[in-house]
Amino acid sequence: MILDYIGVKEINGSLIVLDDVENASFEEIVDIRLDNGTMRQGRIVQMDGKRVVIQVFDGTRGISLSNTRTRLRGRPMEMPLSPEILGRVFDGSGRPIDGLGNIFPRKRMNINGTPINPVSRVYPVNYINTGVSSIDTLMTLIRGQKLPIFSGSGMSHNELAVQIARQAKITGADGDNFAIVFAAMGVKNDVAEYFRRSFDESGVLQKVVMFINLANDPIIERTLTPRCALTTAEYLAFELNMHILVIMTDMTSYAEALREFSSSKGEIPGRKGFPGYLYSDFASLYERAGMVEGKTGSVTQIPILTMPNDDVTHPVPDLTGYITEGQIVLDRTLDSMGIYPPVGVLPSLSRLMKDGIGEGFTRADHSALSNQLFASYARVMDARSLASVIGEEELSPVDKQYLHFGKLFEQQFLTQRHNENRTIDQSLDLGWRLLSTLPRSELDRVDDAVLNQFYNPETAAKDPNELDEEENGTTNN
Repeated sequence: MILDYIGVKEINGSLIVLDDVENASFEEIVDIRLDNGTMRQGRIVQMDGKRVVIQVFDGTRGISLSNTRTRLRGRPMEMPLSPEILGRVFDGSGRPIDGLGNIFPRKRMNINGTPINPVSRVYPVNYINTGVSSIDTLMTLIRGQKLPIFSGSGMSHNELAVQIARQAKITGADGDNFAIVFAAMGVKNDVAEYFRRSFDESGVLQKVVMFINLANDPIIERTLTPRCALTTAEYLAFELNMHILVIMTDMTSYAEALREFSSSKGEIPGRKGFPGYLYSDFASLYERAGMVEGKTGSVTQIPILTMPNDDVTHPVPDLTGYITEGQIVLDRTLDSMGIYPPVGVLPSLSRLMKDGIGEGFTRADHSALSNQLFASYARVMDARSLASVIGEEELSPVDKQYLHFGKLFEQQFLTQRHNENRTIDQSLDLGWRLLSTLPRSELDRVDDAVLNQFYNPETAAKDPNELDEEENGTTNN
């Protein structure tokens, strides 16, 4: 029997309250028909006996206590899915906004996902090449991993997200079976257009599924966007056996929408006003990455979040760091120096890269090179700190060489053009040319056999300014 509930008991922001509701279920979808014939959707977000609280997706503007008829649909919110979803653009709640019509679904899936049995998870070992030297060499992204990017307001995380989406690829027989699911939450119109235009002009849009929630869209839609994106990724990965990279930006906007929604429900706030269940809510999203036994596909996540006031102890980056397997931290000092991408090497890491690099995956020398670059750049930071106290002229000759190495490392290894796509071999070779500017005795993280093969001072990296001076000196002579 289908029942329509006439009118509502209360209206509070985007929430409406109904009394005496029979056989309702948590997260159940409802249809809300107004007297003027317009239809809105909502979902049940709170239950207290026969009293239910409904979250209205498009807001409660125009809704009064008596002008609605509410009908329960008997099912949770579902995403319509089919192979033709590739190349499409959707709003934050999964409705097409590219003018190409509706999706004719082969399957509908609950956007909240299905829990994965931990026993059936497969340990990730294969890497994804992003074409960005600092990421591929020092914090390698592994297929099935969740590796967030910690950024700050006004930094170039959007450009980096687009570059990774354009350039990311996997090697081997599955190379053509790779796609991107891109979810943007709370972005301005010009940023959304930048994302869409960048993918279209680079020719990768046909391998991208986009979900765009604008800053002026309802915050309720923002809480649905990552779930719709991850449901799409799971369908493509585990039903169509594709390898999917999910890029979600900005998770801080999502968390702030969740905080506002929690406040409107009257829940007791936690740290900085965020709900006490923010950790478990993040986990319900991040843990949907991975590989499943018996399925050849995979879901890899790069959530991007902005740290308010560059504070890594803020609840959003803090809780994200507990759940994910490492992080890529963007450094504001490097950004102010004009270095792109401004990846802060020392606070960044990928906890799974040790099992996905080396012989058979990238190259046999990858692990040794990565360790040595980390150690040498740490010495650069120490030398710079010492120079700020006693002056650069008072440094030892070795410390001065480290300062020179640090300058070249930032100018040539970290710095890339927005459209520069480096192979893993190019990145590794560049790393060795930079290490070759240091004395061999300083490379204590690499064994002699590897050094004999790759260490060569004659091919060491040069400062472009020094080369210009040498050429001018030769010309003058």
